[in-house]
Amino acid sequence: MAAKNEPLYVISVAARMAGLHAQTLRHYERAGLLAPRRSPGNVRFYSTRDIERVRRIRSLMEDLGVNLAGVEVILRLRERIGALEGELAQLKQPQI
Repeated sequence: MAAKNEPLYVISVAARMAGLHAQTLRHYERAGLLAPRRSPGNVRFYSTRDIERVRRIRSLMEDLGVNLAGVEVILRLRERIGALEGELAQLKQPQI
């Protein structure tokens, strides 16, 4: 989720920043790989973090030849690893 002061971009700008078509971002959203914020009028807004995620998806697909299902698994595993690393860091902190 974007921080309050983090810039948000409409789909056309986000697509240009990621080097993709807006339709590709919509496809990633339908596939469950992206969850951009929505305005009350249902306009999509992408955070910098969302755009970085799109770039990661693109890299996995274009550079490594991973399909969308594989990308979903890889991203989920990366998120889980990050959560586990956070838990491990907490366990390593001295208890008072």
